[in-house]
Amino acid sequence: MAIGGRLYDKWWAELDLSAPSITHPAYPATAKKSGTTTWRCKECHGWDYAGAEGAYRNGSHFTGIKGITAYKGKEPAKINALLTDSNHQYDRVLNKHALNLIATFVSEGQIDMSNAINLNNKKANGDAIKGQTLYGEYCSRCHGDKGEDLNFGSKLKPEYLAPLARRNPWETLHKIRNGHPGSKMAPEQMHSGDNMRRHHQDKLRMNEPMPAMIGKLTLQQQIDLLSYLQELDGN
Repeated sequence: MAIGGRLYDKWWAELDLSAPSITHPAYPATAKKSGTTTWRCKECHGWDYAGAEGAYRNGSHFTGIKGITAYKGKEPAKINALLTDSNHQYDRVLNKHALNLIATFVSEGQIDMSNAINLNNKKANGDAIKGQTLYGEYCSRCHGDKGEDLNFGSKLKPEYLAPLARRNPWETLHKIRNGHPGSKMAPEQMHSGDNMRRHHQDKLRMNEPMPAMIGKLTLQQQIDLLSYLQELDGN
């Protein structure tokens, strides 16, 4: 289910495939994106799975396309049929196993993000104090005490964990639950010297993917963790 959640994002990174360069045939001509990113399920259906009725109801990601919430609990075979129809055409780029994983995520991996995150102010409905303990146990050894040991951006435009959690809590919660596609916590991604030394001391962590918290933390604990990330005193 978590693998399917990562395929909902950048499936080519998770499967080590070449990314498509053309715009998806079903991506609306009136929308603002083009090329590779239009093949990500999340680009039309949103990190909150609510499509045009959720966080993507306006802004640069708006497409007018509905979400996938109606397919929660549906038979994966029915979802798979949609993934391979003339509209989605994912059988052009993914094999049956990958499609089944995405269908499993859509059926079993969705949560009601509206209960977890306030759509208007982006605040998570969790307990930051409890989240702090969870962060120390599950996250700090790679992300650092302030969430600044991994830079998701570039040297010129760095992006760290806490600002991301405040700006896009839906993406953050999705990745807390499912992990990040194709990610490796390798030294070249590190920002601080202290973190670099920690990773050299533990070679196993040098190639450790971001773990999925499904099965490790309850949903409420995942939301508590997000609440702490939003309050974390990082850049």
